[in-house]
Amino acid sequence: MKLPKKKKSQFDKVRDADDQNWVDLFFPSWTVPYLRLSRADRPAGTWLLLIPCWWGILLAANEKNNFGLVMSDCWLLIACTIGAFLMRGAGCTWNDILDKDFDKLVERTRSRPIPAGQITVIKAIIWMVIQALCAFMILLTFNKISILIAISSLILVAIYPLSKRFTWWPQLFLGLTFNWGILVGYSASKNEISLTALILYAAGISWTLFYDTIYAFQDLKDDIIAGVKSTARLFGKSTKIWLSMFLLIFWFLAGIAILLSSVNGNMSKIIVSTIGICLLLAHLFTQLVKLDIKSENSCMKTFQSNRNAGLILATTLFTTCFL
Repeated sequence: MKLPKKKKSQFDKVRDADDQNWVDLFFPSWTVPYLRLSRADRPAGTWLLLIPCWWGILLAANEKNNFGLVMSDCWLLIACTIGAFLMRGAGCTWNDILDKDFDKLVERTRSRPIPAGQITVIKAIIWMVIQALCAFMILLTFNKISILIAISSLILVAIYPLSKRFTWWPQLFLGLTFNWGILVGYSASKNEISLTALILYAAGISWTLFYDTIYAFQDLKDDIIAGVKSTARLFGKSTKIWLSMFLLIFWFLAGIAILLSSVNGNMSKIIVSTIGICLLLAHLFTQLVKLDIKSENSCMKTFQSNRNAGLILATTLFTTCFL
């Protein structure tokens, strides 16, 4: 006699994760809720936290004009990769702890581990601390100024999940937080903060306002019901105008930072920088033209494509290090 098949739970997968994501396919079942809590099954956010770190390191490498990357810079690129994965996981865990009641009310987020009952708040706190401590051990290999800058970002990390409760601009707080890695990476490589690093940081903030406003449109209806504030709700019918402004500010400031870092180099460095900046602009405008803010699928795909926008800038900076 055949036993009836077990009915598939609606929470067998987090809604906005790919069906074939590596966490659900390859990891033991007891680890899956923790990895889901860290968004390991949805890596786009990790890329968007990591890439600004790479920008900062590569910007500093260009300004040092050593032809290529020194061993310490190579270690920083690797360390920031591991650190970004850990800190994004810790930050997302903290976010889900604070948002557990809101997440139950939003269709896209109610399948996350805490509201779905897959993991308790106490276990989530322990998991968050473990991730943060591992990231701190890596940070201890950096210089003193970058350690202090990195630790100061914890203020932003703590505030961001609460910002949607008291401001229409939580995307601004996310921009301040996610792009802090520019300052950490730059100072870790060059042991100081320069004007170009601050310009690139401002560019990154505008970039986050661009992509996270798009991301927020996925939850617009549920956010209105739950009372969650966002730039998506604030901008309304003027969204495309605001997105165009954020896009241009990002492109303009990033272009200034890259060109300023190349002025002490040869003409080849300036030409490659210019080509990279033009490719970035083309990619961003393609995103904007294709975007349909009324389509959840379009918003998610456009949000995810910003990984490529960030990599265009990182590749440009990497290439110019060798010119």
